[in-house]
Amino acid sequence: MSKIIFMGTPDFSTKVLEMLIAEHNVIAVVTQPDRPVGRKKTLTAPPVKEVAVAQGIPVYQPEKLATSEELDTLINLEADLIVTAAFGQLLPTSLLEAPRLGAINVHASLLPKYRGGAPIHQAIIDGESQTGISIMYMVAKLDAGDIIAQQAIDIEQTDDVGTMHDKLSFLGATLLKETLPSIINETNERTPQDDAHATFASNISREDEHINWNQSADEIYNHIRGLSPWPVAYTTLDDANMKIYAAKIERNKQGEAGKIIETTKKAIIVGTGSADAIALTDIKVAGKKRMLAANYLSGVQTSLVGKELK
Repeated sequence: MSKIIFMGTPDFSTKVLEMLIAEHNVIAVVTQPDRPVGRKKTLTAPPVKEVAVAQGIPVYQPEKLATSEELDTLINLEADLIVTAAFGQLLPTSLLEAPRLGAINVHASLLPKYRGGAPIHQAIIDGESQTGISIMYMVAKLDAGDIIAQQAIDIEQTDDVGTMHDKLSFLGATLLKETLPSIINETNERTPQDDAHATFASNISREDEHINWNQSADEIYNHIRGLSPWPVAYTTLDDANMKIYAAKIERNKQGEAGKIIETTKKAIIVGTGSADAIALTDIKVAGKKRMLAANYLSGVQTSLVGKELK
């Protein structure tokens, strides 16, 4: 049975790892170091590490793989194949070239579109109707290797990052399971990417999370669901941050961009840069827990109408 090293970090990667453990011989797992999480900064293991430890598989957690002591150790394992899925680091050439069958990546977009670390977020923010999974050979250039297999999936208007993450995680594991036999037997096809059609999905910055109310209602709606439930779009009300987890478009309801037009029992209605408004339905105001807008509004003592979100 072929020896496989798996590299991945977040929840997205766990379905792929679980499939590999069930179907193949995973000899080592490489993931990011444990990180402080939450207000108490509790040191927390990546999801991939938890899966590997539970199965008794050796785990390596280099801060920077290219300059780590573990690099030679991994090369000397003489794996037949490296499989990565949302690992979070570029692999050095010496490691890419070490396995007999090379190194492959499970990427959550239809390459060459959305190379980079936030393909699910960016596809939704851009209002795409489809995304998918690409299984590709890894090269020194970011997400630019030959494509082995792809499968598309629809993005519904009600989808957000959370729902698409789960759909793509399962799809990635399934497509890899179907594709691996041909890779191991060296009978798979490979299609070079057209760099002229490449687009990029860089990691989301704090600035990217801020809502621009001068955009159209459709663009704002896509922005909100393209960042929910993490890292979450935000605006400010009375100089305090307000995170927006969910919203709806109110067609043909116009108002000044960023101004609260009205409040209902269930939503805060805000004007946009188009002839439609946005109804905020799931929020988190500074100092409080996440809640439905209905619960927040029931505790507000003064009218919000006319106030400006920035």
